Amino acid sequence: MTVSFSLELPTHRVDSASEFVTSQAISEIARAGEDSGFAAVHVTDHPAPDAKWLDHGGHHALDPFVALSFAAAATTKAKLLTNVYIAAYRNPFLGAKSIQSLDVLSGGRLILGTAAGYLKPEFRALGVDFDNRGVLLDEALDVLDKVLLGDDVSWQGTTFSARGVRLRPVPATPPPVWIGGNSKTAVRRAVTRGQGWAPFNTFGYATASRTAEISTVEELDAAITWARKYASEIGRTEPLDICFSAGNLLDDSKSTDERHAIIAKLEAMGVTWLTIAPSGFSREEVIDEARAFGKEFIRT
Repeated sequence: MTVSFSLELPTHRVDSASEFVTSQAISEIARAGEDSGFAAVHVTDHPAPDAKWLDHGGHHALDPFVALSFAAAATTKAKLLTNVYIAAYRNPFLGAKSIQSLDVLSGGRLILGTAAGYLKPEFRALGVDFDNRGVLLDEALDVLDKVLLGDDVSWQGTTFSARGVRLRPVPATPPPVWIGGNSKTAVRRAVTRGQGWAPFNTFGYATASRTAEISTVEELDAAITWARKYASEIGRTEPLDICFSAGNLLDDSKSTDERHAIIAKLEAMGVTWLTIAPSGFSREEVIDEARAFGKEFIRT
């Protein structure tokens, strides 16, 4: 097994919007990533972040499907990863329409990374019950399963009632679903109904993000061991992609040899994807760092 890499599109960098938050920036960074061997590009999802969170380390985000559509138009092979899309923020049919649209127009390149979410004020701003977010995520995935198969969907939801909803065209193959989060609840959801699990490096912010701490390779190894045990208990035999947002475990504060060793260890543990976020004050610097990373760690 060889680990694949996804490159972050830094559309959260509103401090330098002309460098990072334009159609040209998305296109150039996505193309550079694809040319450098990155198998995917990714963005996150925050439609209504609150000021307090933003002032204490939070970040802005473009609509993920709009941003990734520009990346799709600029590339031909790279997968388009939502890392992660908060399904509960949207009516399940509106969400399914965005998912269908991007997957069809990109030629089947979408990977739907999704999670329950954790930012309470954002849920309030969007009129969504925070305490019901897990149920809403499952409901959205249930609806998605049906409409992307071309079924006419009648559904009595928690906040909606649908009669014979039909989506066309349907993707040739429904996009894979990766469930994000470090908690055992997230792992169970990934194992029982997803094609992948997307844990992330908490950097010590596990409490703030309402999930389990994973900030070392050892903690990730223990979580993967638990996921495999659970998969065995329920009889899952299909492989499970594991996409780890490694964060500072792979930043350039570590030597090249250290990073090679960490990647090898993660791969041996069963990690199949790693997300990479190059640093840089300008688009050129980010692209240069992405190319350097690709040359050293992907095209070797």
